[in-house]
Parts: sequence; structure tokens; C-alpha cells
Amino acid sequence: MLYRTLGGTGIEVSAHCLGTMMFGSVGNPDHADSVRVIHAALDAGINFVDTADMYSAGESETIVGKALKGRRDDVVLATKVHFPMGEGPNQGGNSRRWIVKEVEESLRRLGTDWIDLYQVHRPDHTTDIEETLSALTDLVRAGKIRAFGCSTFPAEEIVESHVVAERRGLGRFRTEQPPYSILARGIERAVLPTCRRYGMGVLTWSPLASGFLTGKYRKGGAIDLTSGRAALHPHRFAPDAPLTAAKLDVVEQLVAVADSIGTTLPELAVAFPLAHPAVTSVIIGPRTMEQLEGLLKGASLTLDDETLDRIDAIVAPGTDVYPPDGVWTPPSLTDVAQRRRPVGERAAA
Repeated sequence: MLYRTLGGTGIEVSAHCLGTMMFGSVGNPDHADSVRVIHAALDAGINFVDTADMYSAGESETIVGKALKGRRDDVVLATKVHFPMGEGPNQGGNSRRWIVKEVEESLRRLGTDWIDLYQVHRPDHTTDIEETLSALTDLVRAGKIRAFGCSTFPAEEIVESHVVAERRGLGRFRTEQPPYSILARGIERAVLPTCRRYGMGVLTWSPLASGFLTGKYRKGGAIDLTSGRAALHPHRFAPDAPLTAAKLDVVEQLVAVADSIGTTLPELAVAFPLAHPAVTSVIIGPRTMEQLEGLLKGASLTLDDETLDRIDAIVAPGTDVYPPDGVWTPPSLTDVAQRRRPVGERAAA
């Protein structure tokens, strides 16, 4: 297993990170089986585990905590905060009030005294970034977390966070966790260059493009909307959707590339993000032992320039075949009031 330094933290992490979103009610509800999968990943050399408070409403953190008993010192543990964890108006977001409260809940569920990397899961325009950074800095000083980062932040939000941190003498985001796959290369335009500029570690998620690069879904084949990822998000796999057709067209071309170098499509997909110099670690998110074993095969695969050139010819650098699932959309697009003048102000001058 290859190990790399996580940004400027001095922490060495495996080039593949075990993502645990599929452990719990959303994926594998069998705690004992999930623990076995985590142990198998650790035994294979993975020392980096990523979870989040909202995965299966805290159940994933609980499972990870069970798995790390007796092995905590050997693992770089990352979790996240932001999404609602209750019905009240202050049960989520990036405020000091919520971060300080929720970190205690994550520590309890994980059964640990500290978190190595605490990440802000998405931006929050209702909270001043200074407040968020101040709260996280205090948690580092209190010894509850060792470092903090952001997840799925646009380049401009990352830059703003560093400017504020420098001006106010606060700790700064040491990592970014964006979606990145052969089908979703948009972050190559600005996010990845920005992370390199600020010396941030990058751990990418969804290398299999929400399942489309597993080889399970092929052009002309039936899509079962009752199982796997398709059952969780059927709208993303709608057979008659233009985006589905576009993805499947690319899949067929990528299968040919994988076949020509004697590998499988998922192995090719998992190996691809690590070729980028800004990427520190790629998150793999198995649900079963079989899936873990298949994904680990990609850990030993290095793509040569010829193969990467062929991929570039299929999906151009910096382009998305489809908008990555789960990406944060700014209020300037989602809030009608922010993109339309009041009726009385629309008249031509």
C-alpha cells in the first residue's frame, strides 16, 4: 500500500481511504459483517477511515467505533459535520453552536477521545466562515481534533477560507474532499489547482461515479431500479434519461480501454484519480467483503501515459459527463430572490 502525507499535517495516510457511508441502515445493516470488512481493509494496509455523523443517522460512526476498538492508534480517523441530525432549526449547519455540540456526539459514537480529521461536509452561507474556522481552531487547541478540512467546497469558498484564516490568525482547512471520477472531472479546472496552491491534502469520493463505473450497468442492458445504488437513487439511473444514455456511452468506451490493458472497469476507475498530482487519497466505499476485494485490486494498478491519454480523448480534462451527485449548489442559483430583481425594478431604464 502506498502512503502519502496529508497536506501539511505531517500525517501519513494510505493512498486509498476506506469510506463507510454504506455501513448501517443505508447499505449493510449487519454490524458484525461491516466490522469484518473494516478489519479486512486495515489488514490490507489501509490506515485511513472516513465517515460522517449523518451516514445512517450516526450508525456508521457507531460501527466504525466498534471496529477500531484495540486498533485506534494505528488509524487516521476522519468524520464530518454539517447535515441535519434532528428536527430542530439548530440541528445542523456550520455554526459554532452546532459544531461544538456535534463533535461530542461523534466522539461518543466513535468511542474515541480525538478525531484526526474533522471536515465541514458542505458550505453554509448562513454562517460566517470566520465563526466556523474559529470553532474548529478551538477544537484543535482543546485536543478534540487534530486537523480540520472541508468537503465539496467550490474553489472560491476555499480561497476565502484561507484569506480569513490568515487575517484572523485562525487555523485553516488542511484538506478538501471533492467528488472525482472519469465521468466527473470538473474539479480539475479550479478546485484541484487551488488545493495545490494552498498545500491542501485531497481525498476524493465517488471514483465509481455512483455505480456507473462498476461494470454493472451497460448500454443495451436492463437497469434494475430495485437493488444497489439504483434503488437508493432511482432518478439517477432512469433508463430513458439523456444523462443515463451519455454515461453508458462513455462506459462502453472505458470498458474497451480496461480490456486492452488487462484490467476491469472498476479497477481502472479507482486507479484514475490517483494519477492527478493534487490527489492524496481516493475514498473507496464498499458494502460487502466481495466489493472491498474488488476495489483493492485497483490499489496496485498504475495507469501509464498512453492509457491516460486514451481516457482524456473519451472524457476531456475538466469536463463532467454529468453533474456529480451530491454536489453543493450555491444559494445564488437555488434562491429565486437572488437571481431575479423584484417585479417593480425590472422595467427597462
